[in-house]
Formats: sequence, structure tokens, C-alpha cells
Amino acid sequence: MKKSIFAFAGLLLLLGTFLSTAVFAEDHTKAALEHASAAVDAGKAGKSEALVEHAKLAMEHTLAAAITAKSIPKGHLDAAAKELQDTIDHGNLGHADVATTHAEAAVEHIKASSK
Repeated sequence: MKKSIFAFAGLLLLLGTFLSTAVFAEDHTKAALEHASAAVDAGKAGKSEALVEHAKLAMEHTLAAAITAKSIPKGHLDAAAKELQDTIDHGNLGHADVATTHAEAAVEHIKASSK
């Protein structure tokens, strides 16, 4: 009887951990997408400084989501992080057009990670 109680408790703990991890990743993915999209909008408006700020925030959320991601979603989040780094680098140089292209690619990878 005690063994079955411990097994059931362990199963509930494992299930709770899995669900909280999924929610954690989903929240960060949503925030990453919002900021990456805002970076695209700022870039299209020629506002390199705002583009960089949103790209940095998107990067933070993308990396946080990638911590718990696995397989194909992790690959997309890693690719999004690379694109966001390129966005930041070009944005800091004032190349809003090139930075926007990288931010758009990041948006696509973030979207693909949640399919």
C-alpha cells in the first residue's frame, strides 16, 4: 500500500513539473515573439535604438524558453537567438534595414518553435 502511495505521489510530482515547465516555455516564447515583432516594426520605421532594445528583450525570453525546449523547437529557438544577435549587432551599427531582416527571420523561427 505504501509503495503505491509513493508511486502515485511521484507521478503527480513528475506531471506537475512537466506542466509547469511547458507553461514556463510557452510564456517566454510568447514574450519573445512580441518583442521580436516589435523589433521588426521599429526597424521598418528606421528606429535602430528601439529595434535593439526589443531585440535584446526578445533574446532574453528566447534563451529562457530554449532552456526547457527539446528537439525541433529547441533548434528553432537556437536559430532565433542567432538571428536576434545579428539583429542587435547590425542595429547597434545603425543598419536598421539589415537588422530588420534578421529580426524577421527570428520571428519566423520563434513561431515555428511553438507549432
